[in-house]
Amino acid sequence: MSPELISILVLAVVFVLATTRSINMGALAFAAAFAVGTLVADLDADGIFAGFPGDLFVVLVGVTYLFAIARSNGTTDWLVHASVRLVRGRVALIPWVMFALTGALTAIGAVSPAAVAIVAPIALSFAARYGISPLLMGAMVVHGAQGGGFSPISIYGSIVNGIVEREKLPGNEVTLFLASLIVNLVIAAVVFVACGGLRLWRQGSMTEVDGGALKGRGELRDQPQPTGTGTTTAPGTHPNPSASPSPTATATRETAPAPTSSLPLTPPRIATLLSLVALVVAVLVLDLDAGLTAITLAVVLSAVWPDASRKAVGEIAWPTVLLICGVLTYVGVLDEMGTITWAGEGVGGIGVPLLAAVLLCYIGAIVSAFASSVGIMGALIPLAVPFLAQGEIGAVGMVAALAVSATVVDVSPFSTNGALVLAAAPDVDRERFFRQLMVYGGIVVAVVPAVVWLLMVVPGWG
Repeated sequence: MSPELISILVLAVVFVLATTRSINMGALAFAAAFAVGTLVADLDADGIFAGFPGDLFVVLVGVTYLFAIARSNGTTDWLVHASVRLVRGRVALIPWVMFALTGALTAIGAVSPAAVAIVAPIALSFAARYGISPLLMGAMVVHGAQGGGFSPISIYGSIVNGIVEREKLPGNEVTLFLASLIVNLVIAAVVFVACGGLRLWRQGSMTEVDGGALKGRGELRDQPQPTGTGTTTAPGTHPNPSASPSPTATATRETAPAPTSSLPLTPPRIATLLSLVALVVAVLVLDLDAGLTAITLAVVLSAVWPDASRKAVGEIAWPTVLLICGVLTYVGVLDEMGTITWAGEGVGGIGVPLLAAVLLCYIGAIVSAFASSVGIMGALIPLAVPFLAQGEIGAVGMVAALAVSATVVDVSPFSTNGALVLAAAPDVDRERFFRQLMVYGGIVVAVVPAVVWLLMVVPGWG
């Protein structure tokens, strides 16, 4: 058995053990990286740790630390209330606002994880407050980021178009951008319906925030209120909209943020808001690292107002950090020993171009669910050059299909964006939310590459 095949089978064992024995997958992955790296790949400790995602570690810690402070001093409550007022109380519009916001950020040049790092904590705080499925809100944020991610002036778009030019392939920047935007928009609409978005519309248009209670249509207020516990609905579950208001609906009204007059902009909140603006400017304008910037701002806030931020370090999502860093370290071992290149070259050698194309799309989706989307695009597009040169497959459609397949799966909890969503969600059962993201990511990996291959490659675009 080849070393590459052994490393893939070990990864499968890690998934099975983590699922059946409730062991943190990150810890298992660290052990697997040590065993496979030492016994199979003949790597030393430095070679194994070469795959440790130090930058993602700092992003996860820094962003969750900063927003833990924002939650503790009431800044997120103020932002949630401001969001309600922005859409005139129509809570059902908030997921689409978050989709559009992250899409706009990436379209004008923000790196996708940076945009998600900025928007996800606010979006997930809103979801927790109003009983919106965190899976719905997280998916809208990630798909929004990927929807705008291939504009001609975006990071992803510039990279892919540069690869296409370097490989002397036909390209179309507008087609690439629209392909990603349309696919992510359609997926977002499906997720919105599947995860309870229609229920939010049927609850009525929330037009007023008064005394901490959201007031909707008269018939909603006059219905009898069942006794609730004050907790939000479990992720992915939605009450029957035809029945009387659920405990979630009751909790929504009971725990809604107070009006602006009762949520004053205190000095800590003003400073936190300025810190969030500084984070946006630092990442988008000054091109500074999101993680290092966030942790620096969090430390400054902690030093000035220690009482409000004393518990924030404990609220950093440490189990999520362990999980993501462990899995990506193992993926780094796979890359170091050539497993990913081995799989790609094996597919590229198939003599049937259309079959090779769909397999490359699936490899891009599967690997990108655990690793760098940009990195896998940079590896797969050159691998497609030999059979694209045969003229049987259109280069524009193939490049667009690879780009979409490699990025649409970033909602996976093992990708940077999915990890940020998982870490940013407050007041949820993280183990359950992790499983939901993993199942949803698996569905996207299974379905989307085949669909984009059928729509973009088979017709022979370009």
